[in-house]
Amino acid sequence: MPVTEAPPSAGQLVKCIEEYLTDYPAAALLEDGRILFDMRIARYAVTESHGRCLLQLWSDERNLVRTVLETQHRAQCLRLMTRRMGVAKPQALELVPNSDRRTPTARDAARRNYKKLLERVLTRAFIGAKVDGLRSAMDLEHSFGPAYVRGQLLRGTAAEAVIGVGDAESSVTVDGILTLGVLWLDYCRKHSDGRRHFGGLIVIVPIGMDRTTAERMAWLNHAAADFQLFTLDERSEELVAVDVKDSGNQEPRLVHAFSASAAIERCQPAIDRLMALVPPTAKQRVEVRPHSATHVGLLLHGLEFARVRHGVAAHSFAHQDEITFGAGPNETPLTEESEALCRELFARLFLSRYPGGAHNDALFRLQPERWLEAQFRTGLAELLPGLRGDLLYSQVPALSAGDRGMLDLLTLDRTGRLVVIELKADDDLHLPMQALDYWIRVRALNADRQKGVGGDRPLSAFERQGYFSGAEVSPLPPRLLFAAPALRIHPANETVLRYFSPEVDWELIAVSEHWRHELKVIFRKRSGDPRN
Repeated sequence: MPVTEAPPSAGQLVKCIEEYLTDYPAAALLEDGRILFDMRIARYAVTESHGRCLLQLWSDERNLVRTVLETQHRAQCLRLMTRRMGVAKPQALELVPNSDRRTPTARDAARRNYKKLLERVLTRAFIGAKVDGLRSAMDLEHSFGPAYVRGQLLRGTAAEAVIGVGDAESSVTVDGILTLGVLWLDYCRKHSDGRRHFGGLIVIVPIGMDRTTAERMAWLNHAAADFQLFTLDERSEELVAVDVKDSGNQEPRLVHAFSASAAIERCQPAIDRLMALVPPTAKQRVEVRPHSATHVGLLLHGLEFARVRHGVAAHSFAHQDEITFGAGPNETPLTEESEALCRELFARLFLSRYPGGAHNDALFRLQPERWLEAQFRTGLAELLPGLRGDLLYSQVPALSAGDRGMLDLLTLDRTGRLVVIELKADDDLHLPMQALDYWIRVRALNADRQKGVGGDRPLSAFERQGYFSGAEVSPLPPRLLFAAPALRIHPANETVLRYFSPEVDWELIAVSEHWRHELKVIFRKRSGDPRN
């Protein structure tokens, strides 16, 4: 008699979906091939309720509630067999790694067409130069992906490296082109066999998508290479040069500092209510961390698992607290009805998230960079004694030209100089350029100096906005620190850093692989070191 396999329990289904969304934070949910939710901006809750796995999603456009009956792994996708209330027939939903829904055939065709277009445009624009070796083939050994077309412009023994990206690619891909361009220039120089001198790099981006690349390119070492940026209108095939020296006028702004103690005091009754639901033996592990004057989070090793927002009640001048629980977009209001669920989630969280936890547990793996950040916040003074651990700001909002950036950590060194700290728990090819974005903003804000009220010394924007109270912020440009586990530093990061302008004072810090247990420096590399 054949043995039938028992259907998965609701708890197993919840765990399966949570693990997928942890592994693919940029996932999208599809129905019949159509994108319903981009998980980067949607909110969701996946819970076990009365023996069922309940999936809830909502965004500004729509909401969805389904009971998940079964999950099926298909390559990198996760197929969900679901049932909607009142509908007997199951319906299939599909979680995919990202929202790029072009078929491989269509994507490859678009990239081939762009390569042909780029060759025509370069031949017309650079008269007397030979366009050579345009390619977009994957080369994992040297970190080159198929989204970028790379090649060379040859003029006798002189040459330039060329890289371009089409307007069908995502904005994230376009913004990543300078990292790949620097790597391509370095590759061309190392493999020229002395026959040609590669004097510089030509970068080509779609029209209207040049700002990020221009800002970054302005802070490369132009004495080491001639960096040029162009935009390409694929319809008119018009190539236009961009003046990167004129890219720094973005007028960055800074939100005002707030009193952390006042924020906690304001939200204390609601904080006490949440702490009453935390397992008694785990209360000392909770970090109470204000994000603003009216928003306080409860964190466990960097993961915010509950929060209190203090505001004015609707149709009234009375103040009230909004209390929610859940990690990331999985956020649920705390009510009498949801209190049992909240207590259950807290118990599970504290059993899963601790330094010796299981690496295949979704709650253990969630937001590793925030965990690393929490370790730095508590251990900075001991780890890096030259920095002011007592004047440390986490997740500082810095705004520029309408977009928002969040600095991981911002502090001062013992001389009063600003220090931007960017953390990565896993290898990231684009770490240097992304951190450079923050450095550019902080530098501009520090250079924005005005006379303070009743004082003779010009104050930086940070001091005027209430940061670093009692300290004098140096007018010197900020320092830039990168920190990551030693085996998680992408091998290409150091190549990119070598092309940074000498004005960017950077330091790469490798910490021990067992940083969750103990934070130790394994090695350090600095700009200007001849060994780099």
